[in-house]
Amino acid sequence: MQIPMVDLKGQYESLKAEIDSAMLQALGETRFILGPNVQAFEQESAEYLGVKHAVTCASGTDALHLALRAAGIGPGDEVITTAFTFIATAEAIRYVGATPVFVDIQSDSLNIDPGKIKAAITEKTTAIIPVHIFGQPADMDEIMAIARAHDLKVIEDCAQSFGSRYHQNMTGSIGALGAFSFFPSKNLGCYGDGGLVTTNSDEFAQELKIYRNHGSSKQYHHDVIGYNSRLDELQAVILRIKLKHIDDYNQNRLRVAQTYNELLKDSPITTPAIPQDRDHVFHQYTVLVDHRDSIKDHVISKQIASAVYYPVPLHQQQAFRDAPQVSLPVTEAVSRRCVSFPIFPEMTEEQIKTVCTAILEAV
Repeated sequence: MQIPMVDLKGQYESLKAEIDSAMLQALGETRFILGPNVQAFEQESAEYLGVKHAVTCASGTDALHLALRAAGIGPGDEVITTAFTFIATAEAIRYVGATPVFVDIQSDSLNIDPGKIKAAITEKTTAIIPVHIFGQPADMDEIMAIARAHDLKVIEDCAQSFGSRYHQNMTGSIGALGAFSFFPSKNLGCYGDGGLVTTNSDEFAQELKIYRNHGSSKQYHHDVIGYNSRLDELQAVILRIKLKHIDDYNQNRLRVAQTYNELLKDSPITTPAIPQDRDHVFHQYTVLVDHRDSIKDHVISKQIASAVYYPVPLHQQQAFRDAPQVSLPVTEAVSRRCVSFPIFPEMTEEQIKTVCTAILEAV
């Protein structure tokens, strides 16, 4: 594509000297499992996110899974979440034997609707997983108030929101636990898979460290059945370097989104709102539009990438056919009309204008 969804090569080139030097140093030290860069990244990310503990793991999916395990969620429990998200959110609920209960989203933010959460609570409900979709924080004040009133744990799915603030708090620091993904295309991405769980609880942090390392708190002594889910030392090298740039990356994503919104404002396209009381870090730039497929086809013909997140919401996926059946009209309408266009920190004004010209030719 002339204009890709994300330009990882361009970002690497801008950091090449620093990354190559740090990687060679780590290779020379040969401390590849839970080594010094992993430990340093955990400390640095905890400080950045404003939490007491940041525990790395092998992927964002594992981060959700381990967070649920640490929180004590298991068979017989119900966990309320959104159906407008990547499958990992609900997969992790299934991994621990719990049941995902899907509720509808808000039509403007595309985040979980707190009003729908209240109506879905039963005596089996033990947790809520809000997803900060596309980098915009969910309504955490309302969600936390509901959780306190019903004694529920809140696990934030922050896979798309690293560096985003809700009022004065970073996402991942508000609920009992937060789960992050470092998939390469994320705002803070490594060069493979990686994940992180945040918490202010000493108990949860200790359990997370045990679960990620074969259930072991002491070498060859295994307290529980755990997992092999450790962040690779070489990925931690990448993340430590990129962490220093995350605010600039996110600010530039906002710049791109603002420019898109300005250029598309007089079209029939519904552009994403940019809230004033929270930081939207625009992991994706997602609009709502009729005739989505024809627009996608035209944009692709101009060598411009596009993507649909998510064409089939989770409550309609075959994998969750045995979950409680629900009708989610807003989610279903959004899934039919949503489409995402390229956004990355290094995107130029000329590239943004080229994308918008192609979009406007097709609407």
